[in-house]
Amino acid sequence: MRIKFLGTGTSHGVPVLGCKCKTCASKDPKNTRYRTSVFVEDKNTPVIIDTPAEFRLRAIEYNITRLDGVLLTHAHADHVAGLDDIRRYNEMQMDFMPVYGNSDTLEEIKKRFFYIFEKTQEGGGKPKLVLKEISAYESFNIKDIEILPLPVKHGELNVTGYRIQNFAYITDASLIPARTFDFLKGLKILVLNALRFEPHPTHFNLSQAIEMAEKIRAQVTYFTHITHIMEHNEVENKLPENMHLAYDGLELKI
Repeated sequence: MRIKFLGTGTSHGVPVLGCKCKTCASKDPKNTRYRTSVFVEDKNTPVIIDTPAEFRLRAIEYNITRLDGVLLTHAHADHVAGLDDIRRYNEMQMDFMPVYGNSDTLEEIKKRFFYIFEKTQEGGGKPKLVLKEISAYESFNIKDIEILPLPVKHGELNVTGYRIQNFAYITDASLIPARTFDFLKGLKILVLNALRFEPHPTHFNLSQAIEMAEKIRAQVTYFTHITHIMEHNEVENKLPENMHLAYDGLELKI
Protein backbone atom coordinates (compact mmCIF):
# COMPACT_ATOMS: atom_id res chain seq x y z
CA MET A 1 0.00 0.00 0.00
CA ARG A 2 1.20 3.49 -0.91
CA ILE A 3 -0.02 6.56 0.97
CA LYS A 4 0.68 10.08 -0.28
CA PHE A 5 -0.31 13.23 1.60
CA LEU A 6 -1.70 15.75 -0.88
CA GLY A 7 -2.41 18.32 1.83
CA THR A 8 -2.08 18.59 5.60
CA GLY A 9 -3.48 22.05 6.33
CA THR A 10 -6.71 23.45 7.72
CA SER A 11 -9.45 25.36 5.91
CA HIS A 12 -7.20 28.44 5.52
CA GLY A 13 -4.21 26.47 4.25
CA VAL A 14 -0.67 27.54 5.10
CA PRO A 15 0.62 30.16 4.51
CA VAL A 16 -2.49 32.00 5.67
CA LEU A 17 -3.46 34.97 3.54
CA GLY A 18 -1.97 38.16 4.98
CA CYS A 19 -0.10 36.42 7.81
CA LYS A 20 3.61 37.06 8.48
CA CYS A 21 4.17 34.56 11.31
CA LYS A 22 7.30 32.41 11.22
CA THR A 23 5.41 29.40 9.84
CA CYS A 24 3.71 31.36 7.07
CA ALA A 25 6.97 33.14 6.21
CA SER A 26 9.01 29.93 6.34
CA LYS A 27 10.98 28.69 3.32
CA ASP A 28 10.78 25.12 4.61
CA PRO A 29 8.38 23.26 2.29
CA LYS A 30 7.13 21.26 5.28
CA ASN A 31 5.45 24.47 6.46
CA THR A 32 3.46 24.87 3.23
CA ARG A 33 0.16 23.07 3.73
CA TYR A 34 -2.59 22.67 1.18
CA ARG A 35 -6.02 21.68 2.46
CA THR A 36 -6.17 18.17 3.86
CA SER A 37 -6.37 15.16 1.53
CA VAL A 38 -4.59 11.85 1.02
CA PHE A 39 -4.04 9.49 -1.93
CA VAL A 40 -4.02 5.75 -1.26
CA GLU A 41 -3.10 2.99 -3.69
CA ASP A 42 -3.49 -0.65 -2.73
CA LYS A 43 -3.57 -3.71 -5.00
CA ASN A 44 -3.25 -1.41 -8.02
CA THR A 45 -6.46 0.36 -6.97
CA PRO A 46 -5.95 4.13 -6.48
CA VAL A 47 -8.42 6.14 -4.38
CA ILE A 48 -8.44 9.59 -2.85
CA ILE A 49 -9.84 10.70 0.47
CA ASP A 50 -11.44 14.15 0.03
CA THR A 51 -11.12 16.59 -2.86
CA PRO A 52 -10.06 20.02 -1.54
CA ALA A 53 -9.64 23.11 -3.70
CA GLU A 54 -6.03 22.23 -4.57
CA PHE A 55 -6.85 18.69 -5.68
CA ARG A 56 -6.21 19.40 -9.38
CA LEU A 57 -2.84 21.01 -8.62
CA ARG A 58 -1.69 18.05 -6.55
CA ALA A 59 -2.96 15.52 -9.09
CA ILE A 60 -0.81 17.19 -11.74
CA GLU A 61 2.21 17.57 -9.46
CA TYR A 62 2.11 13.96 -8.25
CA ASN A 63 0.99 12.47 -11.59
CA ILE A 64 -2.27 10.98 -10.31
CA THR A 65 -3.70 9.96 -13.66
CA ARG A 66 -6.21 7.35 -12.49
CA LEU A 67 -8.72 7.08 -9.66
CA ASP A 68 -11.06 4.19 -8.94
CA GLY A 69 -13.04 5.98 -6.25
CA VAL A 70 -13.41 9.06 -4.07
CA LEU A 71 -13.94 8.68 -0.32
CA LEU A 72 -15.44 11.69 1.44
CA THR A 73 -15.05 12.31 5.15
CA HIS A 74 -17.64 15.11 5.18
CA ALA A 75 -18.87 17.96 3.00
CA HIS A 76 -17.15 21.04 4.42
CA ALA A 77 -15.75 23.24 1.68
CA ASP A 78 -12.09 22.59 2.51
CA HIS A 79 -12.70 18.87 1.88
CA VAL A 80 -14.89 18.91 -1.24
CA ALA A 81 -14.31 22.19 -3.13
CA GLY A 82 -12.28 20.41 -5.82
CA LEU A 83 -14.89 17.77 -6.60
CA ASP A 84 -15.70 19.31 -9.99
CA ASP A 85 -12.17 18.44 -11.20
CA ILE A 86 -13.14 14.77 -11.18
CA ARG A 87 -14.58 15.43 -14.65
CA ARG A 88 -11.11 15.04 -16.17
CA TYR A 89 -10.97 11.48 -14.82
CA ASN A 90 -14.34 10.80 -16.44
CA GLU A 91 -12.79 11.85 -19.75
CA MET A 92 -9.59 9.86 -19.33
CA GLN A 93 -11.27 6.72 -17.96
CA MET A 94 -14.47 7.02 -20.03
CA ASP A 95 -16.58 6.12 -17.02
CA PHE A 96 -18.52 7.52 -14.10
CA MET A 97 -16.66 8.04 -10.82
CA PRO A 98 -18.01 6.40 -7.65
CA VAL A 99 -18.09 8.81 -4.70
CA TYR A 100 -18.59 7.35 -1.23
CA GLY A 101 -19.86 9.05 1.90
CA ASN A 102 -22.40 8.83 4.69
CA SER A 103 -25.98 10.01 4.11
CA ASP A 104 -25.40 13.51 5.54
CA THR A 105 -22.35 14.04 3.35
CA LEU A 106 -24.03 12.91 0.14
CA GLU A 107 -27.13 15.02 0.77
CA GLU A 108 -24.91 18.08 1.18
CA ILE A 109 -23.03 17.20 -2.02
CA LYS A 110 -26.34 17.09 -3.91
CA LYS A 111 -27.17 20.59 -2.67
CA ARG A 112 -23.77 22.21 -3.12
CA PHE A 113 -23.07 20.64 -6.51
CA PHE A 114 -26.68 20.58 -7.68
CA TYR A 115 -25.71 21.26 -11.30
CA ILE A 116 -23.99 17.87 -11.50
CA PHE A 117 -27.25 16.03 -10.90
CA GLU A 118 -29.62 18.21 -12.94
CA LYS A 119 -30.07 18.45 -16.67
CA THR A 120 -28.34 21.73 -17.42
CA GLN A 121 -26.30 23.23 -20.21
CA GLU A 122 -22.89 21.64 -19.83
CA GLY A 123 -20.67 24.28 -21.40
CA GLY A 124 -17.20 23.10 -20.43
CA GLY A 125 -18.61 19.89 -19.02
CA LYS A 126 -19.39 18.64 -15.56
CA PRO A 127 -18.31 15.58 -13.58
CA LYS A 128 -20.16 12.33 -13.91
CA LEU A 129 -20.50 10.91 -10.43
CA VAL A 130 -22.23 7.92 -8.89
CA LEU A 131 -22.98 8.67 -5.24
CA LYS A 132 -22.72 5.59 -3.04
CA GLU A 133 -24.02 5.80 0.51
CA ILE A 134 -21.99 3.93 3.08
CA SER A 135 -22.98 2.71 6.54
CA ALA A 136 -20.99 2.84 9.76
CA TYR A 137 -18.84 -0.24 10.41
CA GLU A 138 -20.06 -1.97 7.22
CA SER A 139 -17.14 -2.64 4.90
CA PHE A 140 -17.35 -2.24 1.13
CA ASN A 141 -15.02 -2.92 -1.76
CA ILE A 142 -13.53 -0.81 -4.50
CA LYS A 143 -12.22 -3.45 -6.86
CA ASP A 144 -9.97 -5.67 -4.73
CA ILE A 145 -9.54 -3.43 -1.69
CA GLU A 146 -11.80 -3.58 1.34
CA ILE A 147 -12.65 -0.30 3.06
CA LEU A 148 -14.23 0.07 6.49
CA PRO A 149 -16.09 3.31 7.33
CA LEU A 150 -15.45 4.49 10.89
CA PRO A 151 -17.79 7.17 12.32
CA VAL A 152 -16.35 9.99 14.42
CA LYS A 153 -17.78 13.31 15.59
CA HIS A 154 -16.73 16.74 14.29
CA GLY A 155 -18.51 18.78 16.92
CA GLU A 156 -22.12 17.71 16.29
CA LEU A 157 -21.40 16.64 12.71
CA ASN A 158 -21.13 12.97 11.76
CA VAL A 159 -17.81 12.51 9.96
CA THR A 160 -16.39 9.33 8.42
CA GLY A 161 -12.91 7.98 8.97
CA TYR A 162 -11.65 5.05 6.91
CA ARG A 163 -9.64 1.91 7.57
CA ILE A 164 -7.90 0.09 4.71
CA GLN A 165 -6.04 -2.97 5.94
CA ASN A 166 -3.48 -1.75 8.52
CA PHE A 167 -4.00 1.94 7.72
CA ALA A 168 -6.61 4.28 9.20
CA TYR A 169 -7.36 7.90 8.35
CA ILE A 170 -9.34 10.16 10.67
CA THR A 171 -9.57 13.91 10.22
CA ASP A 172 -11.70 16.74 11.61
CA ALA A 173 -12.57 14.70 14.69
CA SER A 174 -13.30 16.00 18.17
CA LEU A 175 -14.58 12.68 19.54
CA ILE A 176 -14.01 9.03 18.66
CA PRO A 177 -16.95 6.82 19.74
CA ALA A 178 -16.15 3.81 21.91
CA ARG A 179 -17.19 1.36 19.21
CA THR A 180 -14.88 2.99 16.66
CA PHE A 181 -11.92 2.35 18.97
CA ASP A 182 -12.68 -1.37 18.65
CA PHE A 183 -11.96 -1.14 14.90
CA LEU A 184 -8.69 0.73 15.34
CA LYS A 185 -6.69 -2.12 16.80
CA GLY A 186 -3.59 -3.54 15.14
CA LEU A 187 -2.81 -0.54 12.94
CA LYS A 188 0.58 0.00 11.37
CA ILE A 189 -0.20 3.60 10.40
CA LEU A 190 -2.77 5.97 11.90
CA VAL A 191 -3.43 9.44 10.49
CA LEU A 192 -5.24 11.72 12.92
CA ASN A 193 -6.11 15.41 13.00
CA ALA A 194 -4.23 17.70 15.41
CA LEU A 195 -5.34 21.25 14.77
CA ARG A 196 -3.30 23.44 17.13
CA PHE A 197 -2.07 23.76 20.73
CA GLU A 198 -5.19 25.45 22.13
CA PRO A 199 -8.47 23.55 22.60
CA HIS A 200 -11.05 23.78 19.81
CA PRO A 201 -14.77 22.88 19.94
CA THR A 202 -14.77 20.69 16.81
CA HIS A 203 -11.20 19.40 16.42
CA PHE A 204 -8.64 17.57 18.51
CA ASN A 205 -5.84 19.86 19.58
CA LEU A 206 -2.32 18.45 19.70
CA SER A 207 -2.45 17.15 23.28
CA GLN A 208 -5.82 15.48 22.66
CA ALA A 209 -4.52 13.92 19.44
CA ILE A 210 -1.49 12.52 21.29
CA GLU A 211 -3.82 11.11 23.95
CA MET A 212 -5.97 9.44 21.28
CA ALA A 213 -2.89 8.06 19.52
CA GLU A 214 -1.60 6.60 22.78
CA LYS A 215 -4.96 4.92 23.30
CA ILE A 216 -5.13 3.50 19.76
CA ARG A 217 -1.49 2.35 19.84
CA ALA A 218 -0.74 2.20 16.15
CA GLN A 219 2.88 1.42 15.28
CA VAL A 220 3.23 4.97 13.91
CA THR A 221 0.88 7.96 14.02
CA TYR A 222 0.99 10.96 11.71
CA PHE A 223 -0.88 14.15 12.56
CA THR A 224 -2.64 16.20 9.88
CA HIS A 225 -5.09 19.12 9.47
CA ILE A 226 -2.54 21.47 11.04
CA THR A 227 -2.78 25.26 11.42
CA HIS A 228 0.00 27.79 10.90
CA ILE A 229 0.33 28.02 14.69
CA MET A 230 2.49 24.87 14.61
CA GLU A 231 5.89 25.24 12.96
CA HIS A 232 6.87 21.83 11.63
CA ASN A 233 10.33 21.24 13.08
CA GLU A 234 9.60 22.82 16.44
CA VAL A 235 6.61 20.53 17.01
CA GLU A 236 8.12 17.45 15.37
CA ASN A 237 11.10 17.55 17.73
CA LYS A 238 8.85 17.46 20.80
CA LEU A 239 6.52 14.62 19.79
CA PRO A 240 6.64 11.10 21.27
CA GLU A 241 8.97 8.72 19.44
CA ASN A 242 6.31 6.97 17.34
CA MET A 243 4.37 10.15 16.42
CA HIS A 244 5.08 12.70 13.69
CA LEU A 245 3.64 15.70 11.93
CA ALA A 246 2.67 14.79 8.40
CA TYR A 247 3.58 17.21 5.63
CA ASP A 248 2.51 17.75 2.04
CA GLY A 249 4.22 15.27 -0.26
CA LEU A 250 5.07 12.76 2.47
CA GLU A 251 4.85 9.23 1.05
CA LEU A 252 4.48 6.13 3.19
CA LYS A 253 4.46 2.46 2.27
CA ILE A 254 3.09 -0.56 4.08
